[in-house]
Amino acid sequence: MSEQQLLLLLKKSDKDALKMIYLEHRNPFVNFARKFNVSDEDILDVYQDAIIVFQEKVIQGKLDNLTCSLQTFLFGIGKYMLFEKARKNNKKVTDFPLENEAYNYKEMSDSFIQETPNEFQLLLQKGFAELGKKCKEVLTLFYYRGFTIDEITEELNYKDKNVVKSQKSRCLKQLKEMIKS
Repeated sequence: MSEQQLLLLLKKSDKDALKMIYLEHRNPFVNFARKFNVSDEDILDVYQDAIIVFQEKVIQGKLDNLTCSLQTFLFGIGKYMLFEKARKNNKKVTDFPLENEAYNYKEMSDSFIQETPNEFQLLLQKGFAELGKKCKEVLTLFYYRGFTIDEITEELNYKDKNVVKSQKSRCLKQLKEMIKS
């Protein structure tokens, strides 16, 4: 089922669609969020809150022009919610931009909704489309699905994690060069 079909079902308050989205993105979100040194319990709480915000935005029709994937949107909401949770607990989280500023995650999530992609997004899409199959797999698993280097090593049957690190580095360099040219 496509993301667009899921959004249409979710807009009609379809519980199965919500459950499908929840389960599909939970583990990648947990893997992604572990980078921020937050407990797994807090990560799951934030993920559930992000799902609620996501559902509200779909029902309100605010995601009709979503220009990123559902996962990117959920991760964006969740990232700022994690930051807020860490800030409230007086924990310093260095991986977040502008760590001293408070975020309104509902407003921040609106930044993912645009009529048309900006110039950089178009260049990124074009460059990604020109990458080889292996590069696409590694970058998609790492950035889109939230896999760790060890999980990618296992998923793609690489010799060891150093091979994956090198592959990822080469692919990013290649993508950056494509964008610059």
